[in-house]
Amino acid sequence: MVDAGVLGARLASSAVAPLVKKLFVRDQPGAGLVSEPVRISGLVSFGREKRNVTPKDAEKVAEELVRRALKAAPPGERPVEHDEAVAVKNALAHSLSALGTITIHDYEAVALGPEEFARRLRSHAAVVAFGLSADGEFLYERLLRTASLHILNFFTQRSTYIARQQTVQSQQLARLVQAVDVLLERLPSQSAEDAGFEARYADHVSGRYGTLTIYGLDAGTREWPLDTAYLSLEATRERNGHTGPGGLHVPAERVLAQQDQVLLRGVAGSGKTTLVQWLAVTTAGRTYEHGLTHLVGRVPFVLPMRRIVRPGREFPIPGDFLKAVGCPVAGEQPTGWVERVLRAQRGVLLVDGIDEIAGDRRAAARRWLRELVRTFPGNLWLVTSRPSAVPEKWLDAEGFAELTLSPMSRDDVATFVRRWHRAAGAEESVGTSLLQSVRTTSELNRLATNPLMCGMLCALHRDRRGFLPQDRKSLYEAALTMLLERRDRERELVHPDGVRIPYATQVQLLQKLAWWLIRNSRAEMDRSDALHIIGQAMPAVGLDGTPEDVSQSLLLRSGLLREPAEGRVDFVHRTFQDYLGARLAVQELDFDLLVNNSANDAWEDVILLALAHARPREAEQMLRRLVAQDTARGKLLAAAGLRYATEVDARVRAVVEHGVESLIPPRGLVEAQELARAGGDLVLALLPGPEGIDDTTAATVTATVAYLGSEAALHFLTRFRKQPGEQVQTILAASWQLFDRELYARDILAHLPRQRRVVVRTADDLRTLRSLGGWEHIMVVGAYRVEDLTDLIVRERLTHLALDAPHPVEGLAWLSAFPNLTSVSVSTLLHPDVVRQIPDRVRLDTSPTGES
Repeated sequence: MVDAGVLGARLASSAVAPLVKKLFVRDQPGAGLVSEPVRISGLVSFGREKRNVTPKDAEKVAEELVRRALKAAPPGERPVEHDEAVAVKNALAHSLSALGTITIHDYEAVALGPEEFARRLRSHAAVVAFGLSADGEFLYERLLRTASLHILNFFTQRSTYIARQQTVQSQQLARLVQAVDVLLERLPSQSAEDAGFEARYADHVSGRYGTLTIYGLDAGTREWPLDTAYLSLEATRERNGHTGPGGLHVPAERVLAQQDQVLLRGVAGSGKTTLVQWLAVTTAGRTYEHGLTHLVGRVPFVLPMRRIVRPGREFPIPGDFLKAVGCPVAGEQPTGWVERVLRAQRGVLLVDGIDEIAGDRRAAARRWLRELVRTFPGNLWLVTSRPSAVPEKWLDAEGFAELTLSPMSRDDVATFVRRWHRAAGAEESVGTSLLQSVRTTSELNRLATNPLMCGMLCALHRDRRGFLPQDRKSLYEAALTMLLERRDRERELVHPDGVRIPYATQVQLLQKLAWWLIRNSRAEMDRSDALHIIGQAMPAVGLDGTPEDVSQSLLLRSGLLREPAEGRVDFVHRTFQDYLGARLAVQELDFDLLVNNSANDAWEDVILLALAHARPREAEQMLRRLVAQDTARGKLLAAAGLRYATEVDARVRAVVEHGVESLIPPRGLVEAQELARAGGDLVLALLPGPEGIDDTTAATVTATVAYLGSEAALHFLTRFRKQPGEQVQTILAASWQLFDRELYARDILAHLPRQRRVVVRTADDLRTLRSLGGWEHIMVVGAYRVEDLTDLIVRERLTHLALDAPHPVEGLAWLSAFPNLTSVSVSTLLHPDVVRQIPDRVRLDTSPTGES
């Protein structure tokens, strides 16, 4: 087949330009302001200011672009099949529809360039090209970039733009002069020797830190390019004791943009070292395409504490920085060069891993940092640490701001998985399969919170050929081996506190802490309780030293424990707590305690993982007792547990399967709700469909999953969005409010017929529907502002409107703004004068349900 990217590039300007122009208002006298910037949304012909073109025209433009691209292919060499061509068209249409919501100005868009502007369109659209094949996604990306190129060209040809750009170009020139001034200020006159060495050192930094190493994995790529591996995460700073709305949220790579000195905390594998590498390479690169002007003209110094701090040695002075980290060009360093860089306030000092030095040397490390900061003010400092290594405000007196790396978002995980598989040369379908597993399996979803754990999941999933979700026990064992043993060893990290705890002993101690938390229904424990548990266990496991030393070692090096607050201890991942607790429960033969807590949702994973650890006879006895409880919860747990037990007698299996037959599939909406309430996400692995079931069964299954309202349930529902049954589509459209608004709109609503009724409660709901290109049948529940309805509803789309307001409707004359509206229903009594305001073409319905 012909290459999709080449095909997308074959579209001639004469074919694309007329299509793009249809999306925008004509440039006529008085249409724009010469002296002020124009927002893109104000130029779109289906935006607020001009509405002679509807979002359907965006679909037509997308369809025509795809059609012409496919027509350009040689006979018999289509890059995608018909069904996928439709999917490409839909994704492209949604991206083009985003033009109506982008608030940047036209000159800003032109400055971005076609590549970045295309990315903006994709990120603003509610639907992305997830699920397309490699050829399909490439065709979509190329067509979007081609359209973006012509859109930007259209902006530059408008007369108002040309006039205004004279001012803008003057402003850009002023900013360029300012940037040059900054650069000149940071680059004082240098000797040829200094300048030559600085160039060689920059090349060394780019080469040394330009790849990322993944430690502790049995399979997969161990090193990959940093520009591929780096993922922009978020850092937060507490304000008034919380990180919520009052806190500061900033992209991690910009933590030094507003604050010269930052202490950045993050759990094991959260991306601290990767960020350090990225800042070093970006600073050394001297291209300044990243827009981080605070790094212009500076020199990076990467100072990993585990390398520069050796027993019995002093902390290095600036002149010894390169020698301390084993830099091969250190011998060429001109005398006094580092000091001259720091005196000129050009240094970016990246001190990585305070937690990786012994506790008794951290006070000395703070004194060392204090002296350097005071002696060489005006440089940029980033110090990283695991949360428990140093107390809060540890560097507060030195003027350091404290920030914390946030867990990865859903989109971060998807981006990481795609990049990992691309870098590893793995098939795209393998990455797609893993993403499906992460989104449908709650324990994997809870694990995928940072780059280290995501990398582990990628490698293990690929190594086991996609069977990762079916073998949770192996997953956790591999993760524990990596976190507790291999990672520090492969990083050549000598234990900073001198307490070396064997792997099996660490597991045993962590098990005791986990089982105590589970038995006591606690999410965290007092540090004194943890010390007591560890102290009681130490003689039996043969550990010397004090409970305090052992506890601190587990906190800093295991990657599983943390101190959420001073004097408190908990597990970073609840799923590891459940795994370790279940393991000890089986060792202690606490099967009665497990079964007796089957009705408690918090014990669900503990019971399932106990079945995985148990010997065959023990597992069979647990399964029989769960079914014998004669409750929906017990039967569902037993059915789910069959996948966890390593060996089950055929007679026991038959008992379990017979017990669940009366529950699945549910036989009506009432039973569907009861099943969801009893089983939670547990039922997802037991429900059928959509293949091989009738429309009625599909409807009850859909309703069951919708009642769950979880992310795993949302992913399950994507399997039913193409189901033709009217009941299924009605349930899917009606379930929007049970899930995350934007995710549900992207994954479900965007794939449904627009005539199905959806309920909106807020202006944000209306904005989300608008990003989909509008909706035909909308029910507004609760108080509303007429301005929101007329501004945010796509007027040409709306055909049926229901108003379920808490107070009588005072006026309806505004309904005339919707040219295709045919019926309106209200839930309150209307005064005759109000009724007369309704346009003659609109039928009034007073049914409370809003069904027309």
